[in-house]
Amino acid sequence: MFSLDNWQEILDTLAKNKLRTLLTGFSVAWGIFMLIILLGSGNGLANGVEYQFRDDAINSLWIRSGQTSMPHQGHRPGRMVQFTNEDHDLIAAAVDGVEHTTGRYYVRSPTVTYGKESGNYDVRAVHPGHLYVENTIMTEGRYINELDVQQVRKTTVIGDLVKQALFKGEPAIGELIEINGVAFKVVGVFEDAGGQNEMEKIYLPISTAQRTYGGANRLAQMMVTTGDADLAESEAIMDDIRRRIAARHNFAEDDERAMSIFSNLKNFQRFLNLMGGIRLFVWIIGIGTILAGVVGVSNIMMIAVQERTKEIGIRKALGATPRSIIGLVLQESVLITGVAGYIGLVLGVGLLELAAEKMPHSEFFLNPSVDLKVAIYATLLLVLAGAVAGGFPARRAARIRPIEALRDE
Repeated sequence: MFSLDNWQEILDTLAKNKLRTLLTGFSVAWGIFMLIILLGSGNGLANGVEYQFRDDAINSLWIRSGQTSMPHQGHRPGRMVQFTNEDHDLIAAAVDGVEHTTGRYYVRSPTVTYGKESGNYDVRAVHPGHLYVENTIMTEGRYINELDVQQVRKTTVIGDLVKQALFKGEPAIGELIEINGVAFKVVGVFEDAGGQNEMEKIYLPISTAQRTYGGANRLAQMMVTTGDADLAESEAIMDDIRRRIAARHNFAEDDERAMSIFSNLKNFQRFLNLMGGIRLFVWIIGIGTILAGVVGVSNIMMIAVQERTKEIGIRKALGATPRSIIGLVLQESVLITGVAGYIGLVLGVGLLELAAEKMPHSEFFLNPSVDLKVAIYATLLLVLAGAVAGGFPARRAARIRPIEALRDE
């Protein structure tokens, strides 16, 4: 069935019909090419979406206070809700499923100096759990720890760009910098996946900043991470937090303006669902394009069978079995779709690689590519497409009767 003579005959037949073979192969190659380009572009878009979430932990919840918008238990609307350290401690101690917690307090109009160098930077006072919320990467020293908070230590952690600006390449660990005239000891230097803006920040122990800069026990906002919780479990944690904080500050649990909770996981899942829909759409379009090519191959093979009716009749008269006739037609069909599809696959992957290398950097479209698994699926699809394309013509060829074929003109 797969003899060298059969392959030689198939190649000779294709060579005699170069234009027909070329156009048929082009339709299949174009289908695979478009599928690869669309899948690669979809991956590039998905990579860009994931890149947007690089700065903060995906499993983080961001809790912000606001102003009440509805009456509750005798209280009129319009009251301001002010978070305090006690709110943070309540969440950390009582809410199941919370992994890391932090409050945040901002030092207003900070001027940071070291020797003759000075600058204005974003100074944030935080708890140790802030390290995990912001995906901070320590490159030198350590982060704020519990002893810093409990003992109200004047320690600080600075971004890499702050170090470069103030210390000019000199060691920063153990040195003192002044923030609005108050000296703090540098205990760590960090980098952040969020880029330049995030590495121009300075972190202080929250207790120290509140006491030093008149913050009392106030918090600007709170953040938590939810460990391995899925979306449903994360939303249950959100409901628990809302219920407890609403009870402490006497506002309605459904008052979204009094307190808002932003779920990074929910937002990320929304984008994943969108990307899943886009990928499904791409596969539908790509497979539709391939099927159009397969129909073309099937039609061409049907014509080829009609043209070779007498030849097939002679083969059967000489003892050829229906199986060998079917095999001959299927081999020709699979060869056309396989070779043409592989060319489309290689060209598509090559174009994606070129685009990834030459395209300007964009945070919304990164590394358009297809992985090995997709290439394997595409190859299997080509073999299946070739078999489907040749199936109907092959069965027709097998049903040809020798006596009728010999009378065919």
